[in-house]
Amino acid sequence: MRAIVMASMVAALLLAGCSREQGGDHGAAADEAATGARPTVTVSKDQAVSPVGPWHPPAVEVTEANVLALKRKAEAALAKGTLFADADSALPILLALTRHAPDDQTVTETLSQATTALVAQGDAALAAIDNDADALRKAFEVAAVARTVAPADAAVQAYLGRVDRAEEAANANRRGERALAEGEVGEGGKGGALRHFRQALQWRPGDARANQGLAAAESLLIRRAELAADEHDYAAAERWLSFASRVRGDLGTVEHARVQIVGRRAARIRELRDLGIAALAKEGGLDAARGHLASLLRIAPAGDPAAVELRERIELASHYGVFRPGQVFTEALRNGGRGPQMVVIPHGAFRMGAADGERDAGDAEYPARNIRFDRGLAMARTEVTVGEFARFVAATGYRSRAERRGYSIAYDERSGNLVRRSSVDWRSDYAGKPAAANLPVLHVSWQDAHAYAEWLSAQTGQAYRLPSEAEFEYALRAGSVSRFPWQGDIPPAGAGNFTGGKDASPSGRGWRNAFDGYGDGAWGPAPVGNYSVNAYGLHDLAGNVSEWVADCWHDTYRRAPDDGEAWVNPGCRTAVVRGGSWASSPAQTRSAWRLGSDRNTTNARVGFRVVRDI
Repeated sequence: MRAIVMASMVAALLLAGCSREQGGDHGAAADEAATGARPTVTVSKDQAVSPVGPWHPPAVEVTEANVLALKRKAEAALAKGTLFADADSALPILLALTRHAPDDQTVTETLSQATTALVAQGDAALAAIDNDADALRKAFEVAAVARTVAPADAAVQAYLGRVDRAEEAANANRRGERALAEGEVGEGGKGGALRHFRQALQWRPGDARANQGLAAAESLLIRRAELAADEHDYAAAERWLSFASRVRGDLGTVEHARVQIVGRRAARIRELRDLGIAALAKEGGLDAARGHLASLLRIAPAGDPAAVELRERIELASHYGVFRPGQVFTEALRNGGRGPQMVVIPHGAFRMGAADGERDAGDAEYPARNIRFDRGLAMARTEVTVGEFARFVAATGYRSRAERRGYSIAYDERSGNLVRRSSVDWRSDYAGKPAAANLPVLHVSWQDAHAYAEWLSAQTGQAYRLPSEAEFEYALRAGSVSRFPWQGDIPPAGAGNFTGGKDASPSGRGWRNAFDGYGDGAWGPAPVGNYSVNAYGLHDLAGNVSEWVADCWHDTYRRAPDDGEAWVNPGCRTAVVRGGSWASSPAQTRSAWRLGSDRNTTNARVGFRVVRDI
């Protein structure tokens, strides 16, 4: 750009407002008049003004006595190349000798030689235009002399044409530089600096000043692309680069700028992705992350991996916070140890309740309704164990309902029935014997389960609670829509602890109402996690032990909430039990089965598990 500015300043000083009346650019002359440009420079036939006017030969006195001396003097000046500077130069002397003796052949031949030398000097000046700021003026001076010396000479006429073209090129360059200074590049092909510089190259192929102008125009377009990139308008940046690429062809400059801008764009995209991900880790950062994604999408190419990643992260965060569906985790307890193992179950929708005409369905399971969970949920992988409940009791001194009243309902092997038995509480197994730590805790009331969840919340600083009835059925079904959580009427092998036709009690008892042909090897609850997980990674929702949920009992689902929240009435005494147990009939193992039970109930078939909001 510095070269262009220098060229422009020189051109302004030497050629300000150049125009020609014959074959010239009259539009340029009008521009000059309008802008108060300096007097024009011309070599036209009828007009010559300062600073290069018509050449008038210096006066040379010729007499018969000095003719020979003048001839010798002219020849010497010609040999030195001193052609028109003063009266001692070759051309003034030769012109004077020609006037004195028009028929002198020697003088005529020497004048012809001098004219040829003059044209050679002019051509040398034209050739030096690209490197010498004074060269064009020299060419004009030669043209003025040549027009006076030999206006009809073919070589002179040809030279004057070359000067005209150089003048046109200089005028075009001047107009191009003016347009460029005003920011009128002409990238759309409708004038501007580019048109003028290309006209200059048509008048004078290879003109350095025009090529410098094109380079400057290209640089200006690249700069506009860079400024657009600074504003993160990469579509505009690419448009400017596309214009720039058509200025001088494939010289590598534009592609280098494109690589730089692409790199900056990629860096900005990565920055926005990282800002969005960082925002997701902050309290209430979801909206900020969405804002970063919106900014990223405005500048990213379609399908950009960073945009895809951030969109997925936001989608996950909107449903799962900092978790991922299927993720398994535990949380530290303030008094030491870890809480229950939790599994993040996916958000989604399901139809809650029994299907129309479902076998064994009761009125309490109707009307079926659609439930949607817009946010995921963490649910305990298994039922709460005796060991986990013991940690709670040890930390708080809590006394369960069965402890305070001194009995619970346990299994009696002799009669094969569930009977009331003294001194049975959460420490006992299904038969009233001491329970192993890895068994699901039994003989707990709804209030006992609720108290454990509250303690867990206080220990972890997170919101633990009993699941709602809708959450339990959603997790139990795990995407299934059939009568049972599996296809068909018989559980798959290893699916869970159910009443199986192959099961037998310690004394050899069997079930009168069981899944024919199924056996799980257990009579009474089995250690947690002993059977396969369902599609959501959860154990024993359909079997082992039935479980307390948060809802109050209602005889039907009429007027039930459709958001999946627990349906609770202040002061209600009856809560909902969900899921089959080791001693449940096949009808009670169905996905839609539900039961109302007094909140103070404790027995050998009911336990619980917790959920955690995420």
